[in-house]
Amino acid sequence: MRFSLVVATLGRDREVAELFDSLLAQGRQDFEVIIVDQNDDDRLGAVEAAYSSRLKIRRLRSAIRNANNARNLGLRHARGEIVTFPDDDCLYPPGVLDRVDAAFVAEPALHVLTGPAASPAGGLGSGRWRMESGPIDLGNVWTSVIEFNLFLRRATALALGGFDEGMGPGSPFGSAEGNDLVCRAMALGVGARYDAALRIVHPDKRLTDIAVERAERYGRGLGFALRRHHAPASAWMAFLVRPLGGVAVSLLRGRMHEAAYYFMTWRGRIAGAMAAEARRPARIAPLTEAA
Repeated sequence: MRFSLVVATLGRDREVAELFDSLLAQGRQDFEVIIVDQNDDDRLGAVEAAYSSRLKIRRLRSAIRNANNARNLGLRHARGEIVTFPDDDCLYPPGVLDRVDAAFVAEPALHVLTGPAASPAGGLGSGRWRMESGPIDLGNVWTSVIEFNLFLRRATALALGGFDEGMGPGSPFGSAEGNDLVCRAMALGVGARYDAALRIVHPDKRLTDIAVERAERYGRGLGFALRRHHAPASAWMAFLVRPLGGVAVSLLRGRMHEAAYYFMTWRGRIAGAMAAEARRPARIAPLTEAA
């Protein structure tokens, strides 16, 4: 098995089916899909039944509504050489798995490969993204990683302990768990690279009502990761000063909704950086494969 795709899901079914359609369009048979179902109901039963003859699907149920707990559960059950964690509302453009496969074959020392988000409307998705491909380091990891476009050798992911379950959706530090994982990999000397052309489609949510409601919690995640991994001054300047500029510009234009988003983002980043947990070393035990 070359790939294991671990999909943590809650509250969606149509989008999961659309993801499955995009996976079928990859034209490969050497991957499995592990669905970690956090729903109280069986809304995914019909989706699983509709695709199980065409995709290798395993559905695991979890009563814990925490994205990283679900990802780690799926990782422990994975059997592919390379693991990845698409969101349940992603779409894979044709050729994604071929591109990733070729990258890992060409560079045996590569253990982590990332790329940016793509917008359904075309171009890059919301967020700040590097325009050039190349090695990832502590200065550029903050614009090189998103969880749903993160590929790792399975042995490396297990050795790292997977995702920190104190971060990400379902936790007080609601984002940057992918950045944290890649930082922990680099601390062990693991090769990590960003491919600007490796794009996975994800809905743009930056200035929606939902995004504003989540902005502080997501901001806390990034602030936490910046402090935990001793990010350079350039990263601090970019991610603490830029939101204040967004507040000022939005107020001048009378865009109160946008101003609220930028302010809550800034406030969350400050809170995350000041959290006591961020001053402690990242000690996460390795994961073991499920029996």
